Amino acid sequence: MRRKSLWLLLVLFLFSYTLPAQQDVYEKPSLSDENSWSLILFPDVQTYVKFDYNQPILDLMVAWVSNNMETLNTKMVLCTGDLVEQNDLFNPNGKSANQASVSQWEAVSSAFGRLDGLLPYILTTGNHDYGILSAENRFTHFDTYFPPNKNRLNQKMLREVGTNVEGRPTLANATYEFVSPHGRKFLVLVLEFAPRDETLEWAKKVIEKEQYNDHTVILLTHSYLDHNNNHIVKEGYKLSNPNYGEAIWQKLVQPSKNIEMVLAGHIAKPDDLHAHIAFRVDKNAAGKKVSQMVFNAQALGGGWHGNGGDGWLRILEFLPDGKTVKVKTFSPLFAISPTTQKYAWRTESYDEFTFELD
Repeated sequence: MRRKSLWLLLVLFLFSYTLPAQQDVYEKPSLSDENSWSLILFPDVQTYVKFDYNQPILDLMVAWVSNNMETLNTKMVLCTGDLVEQNDLFNPNGKSANQASVSQWEAVSSAFGRLDGLLPYILTTGNHDYGILSAENRFTHFDTYFPPNKNRLNQKMLREVGTNVEGRPTLANATYEFVSPHGRKFLVLVLEFAPRDETLEWAKKVIEKEQYNDHTVILLTHSYLDHNNNHIVKEGYKLSNPNYGEAIWQKLVQPSKNIEMVLAGHIAKPDDLHAHIAFRVDKNAAGKKVSQMVFNAQALGGGWHGNGGDGWLRILEFLPDGKTVKVKTFSPLFAISPTTQKYAWRTESYDEFTFELD
């Protein structure tokens, strides 16, 4: 009897010892339905390129996308802006950055360049992509490092091109057409940081064209929601004629009949996960749901001078029903080592959730 009791205690001990390991088993990213397709969303990437020693993390993230594009049936990559920390800085002080702006632009262009000819990647511009340090004016080097012929797959999807403050064509204001494997027609609308009134008018006229009436429009912009899920009303940048989240909603998104998704970044607070994300659903003029999501990570992993965001990105899986979208938050950086794989997924309700298109 005593031997049986000891054996039972041993079994119970072993079970209790192995249970945490079973809970921490790492699962590679995969589709919940083999007939789904995915879109990969990158947050603001500026801190990965402002320090040369962080740059390999961005390279790793992009490499992971290219290595998993078939498994996840990935059709495009989007990025929420702030591609660099300083648009036109010549003399970094080593604290706020240790790479001059030209090196930052070269680094981000090279990183995404890994996808040239493999996947279309559509990037928006943030406040740090203008002026010298942060949107002192509306000059940006974006079109120099991401010209229309850089990625032939981008150029194949490009439909409409707007203008910059000087009246010149720019991909900071543009649209890209995409037909999903399930036959749903999408139009990705990219807008400059704090778009001008004339930019919003251009965008409104484009999406109202008859040829886009049956398209689902995804708006990709930078400054849109705060961490309390409210539309941003005002910011302190020295730009003339700026429109932030509330104005973009009132002037463009709500009056539209076909904008059903808004993706943005911008917000952050050192090592505060909740300060980097937001989500809300409202209805546009046609009564369609507009799912508005902010995803950023730039001040995670050590704050403003940390590693750039711990490699976090989001996987948006579009299910075969043509309307359900599953969102998951994943880090290729944590996933590369068995030691850290248990941290590679963020699974709280605000990081792993589902929404529906109409």
